[in-house]
Amino acid sequence: MNAELDALPTEGRLPGAQRLDLLPVREQVALMARQNQVAVDAVAAAGDRIVPAIEAAVARMRRGGRLIEVGAGTPGRLAVLDVAECGPTFGVDDSRVMAVMAGGSGAVRSAAESDEDSHQGGRDDLLAREPGPDDVVVAVSASGRTPYVLGAVKVASEAGALTVGVVNNEGSAIAAACDLAIEVPTGPEVVSGSTRLKAGTAEKLVLNTISTLVMVGLGHTYGDLMIDVRATNGKLRRRAERIVRAATGASEADVTEALRASGDETKTATVMLLTGVDADEARRRLSVGDGHVRRAADRP
Repeated sequence: MNAELDALPTEGRLPGAQRLDLLPVREQVALMARQNQVAVDAVAAAGDRIVPAIEAAVARMRRGGRLIEVGAGTPGRLAVLDVAECGPTFGVDDSRVMAVMAGGSGAVRSAAESDEDSHQGGRDDLLAREPGPDDVVVAVSASGRTPYVLGAVKVASEAGALTVGVVNNEGSAIAAACDLAIEVPTGPEVVSGSTRLKAGTAEKLVLNTISTLVMVGLGHTYGDLMIDVRATNGKLRRRAERIVRAATGASEADVTEALRASGDETKTATVMLLTGVDADEARRRLSVGDGHVRRAADRP
């Protein structure tokens, strides 16, 4: 088992970094930048494997399923970050998009890396979320062999959920155990074995891509506009006003009134102004249009 871990590309040494501490700082920065580009290129190359994960997640979430991101250590923290931003960005309830991390919320601030070795811990934590056949479980692991994540994948599969593995090494156990595998091989790190670097960057890019485009598919955007943004503070209220104005071309006064009448529902206010209906009718049209502004505006 140790020999298998030692042989992983992500655990190797990067030739250009072996004299890292002797390089001028400008060269260190350039080296980091080049290696970050490796992460971007790996995600771009995996595009054909990311597409079916997004399409499958949209279909399942339309049936009431959830997007559940699972990880330990850095991947777990990235999952927590990705999920935390979905609420304020897309107005989605945290019962629909959630993160499961080894060690729980306390591990976000303080390392609890020993928890990643618990296969049973992964099983128990995912079982507590009661996964079902309409759920999508995205399992993230740099090595592709993390016991905690494998335990969670096992439970998800037993429940009939769709499982998606996001890993940084090819031919891994997690990729083999999942229905869909997104392999983004990033190779050795600038600091050997520190997969919080470009491996983590690639993972974050994949998670951002999946969650963002799933939300687009579910109608939480209108073009590039965050049409479901929650106006929970001054900055977001102003953003909501800008979004509705950009979407409708209405005056500032009309936008302010529509937001007031809709209870600060950005999407509802947009449909009201596009169609000339009141808030209740706008909500009805959105319901008929599966939450998509374009459908709601086009259909009586």
